[in-house]
Amino acid sequence: MNKLLTIASVLCSLHANAATPSGSRVVPDSAANPDNPPAVKYRLEAKDHGVVYKHGNGPDRCDDLGARDVWVYEDKGTFYMSYDGSGPKGWLACLATSKDLVNWTPKGSMLDLGAAGTEDSASASYGTTYFDGKNWHMFYLGTPNTSPAPDFIPAPPYLTMKAQGKSAAGPWVKQPDIVPFRPSDVPADNYGASSVVVASPGMIVKNKDEYMMFFAGGGFARDGGMPYGHVSVARTKDLNGKWTVDPQPMLPWSETCENSSLYFEPSNQTWFLFTNHINRDHTDAVWVYWSKDLNKWDAKNKAVVLDGRNCSWSKACIGLPSVLKVGNRLAVFYDAPGGDIVGDRNGMNRDVGLAWLELPLRTPEEK
Repeated sequence: MNKLLTIASVLCSLHANAATPSGSRVVPDSAANPDNPPAVKYRLEAKDHGVVYKHGNGPDRCDDLGARDVWVYEDKGTFYMSYDGSGPKGWLACLATSKDLVNWTPKGSMLDLGAAGTEDSASASYGTTYFDGKNWHMFYLGTPNTSPAPDFIPAPPYLTMKAQGKSAAGPWVKQPDIVPFRPSDVPADNYGASSVVVASPGMIVKNKDEYMMFFAGGGFARDGGMPYGHVSVARTKDLNGKWTVDPQPMLPWSETCENSSLYFEPSNQTWFLFTNHINRDHTDAVWVYWSKDLNKWDAKNKAVVLDGRNCSWSKACIGLPSVLKVGNRLAVFYDAPGGDIVGDRNGMNRDVGLAWLELPLRTPEEK
């Protein structure tokens, strides 16, 4: 089929449900297991499209060993995907572009490693973006530590670092003098932790006169248990300034979730925060939490969006989500290794998938 016709048909399908108001509803999960804490009693089930970007296609071998940890955004009719490409240098934030969300063109690395001795000398990866109306801001994960070659898997500390671009595609210029926050800024005692070693970037939302970043934190439990992850909030009035971390996490750390991508549903004035759940030592599902107040979240208000039950190609491992409204649907991007693989060399050899939710999103309380 002619490529232009193919793209046109895909674009038509993105908007095919424009007249359908039913949307997607959070419903009770009859198969929920109350003995598997934290119990999830609901599902907001996405319809999986499958793999849309396979690793190994990037310029200069930038994603030869994997593509994961995606962040998708749009500008002037073009979709941009920032993802962690695992290549000869290590894990770097890489870029792919698309006009239809299904066919992606890899563009190569968005960032490079920092000089020896700097905080991002071993990895400059997972970049989340924010456009303030004039400039593009990127907050990315930097670390001076990785596992040995060839995987170069980033190791703590995970640090939130800053770059700025003139366009959605960059070029991105690092701002090493700007230190948004560090793991040491997270009050470990209030978070039930003996130490915090992860404070990596998340989605930014403008709320009145301040910016809120729903960032990923993590460390070691005070009781000596397993490492854990959590979603927390940092605040600032200046994107090039210092951020203040909330004294308490957004949700109890026992929820064992990390990373964030938010969507606001205007029909019911509700925020939906999509995140990835960590089952012991690996990510296993995309979850969503909902609240009408960005500052107040209840751990009971959560649902499974994508896991081995409704993912068409990966049954044991589903990575972090990035959501984007397109027409009357919500695109849910994620990464996974496929099949029954749990981690595959602790996160290597992953591809990027896409699932869909019909809008509007409805909570269980709605009639």
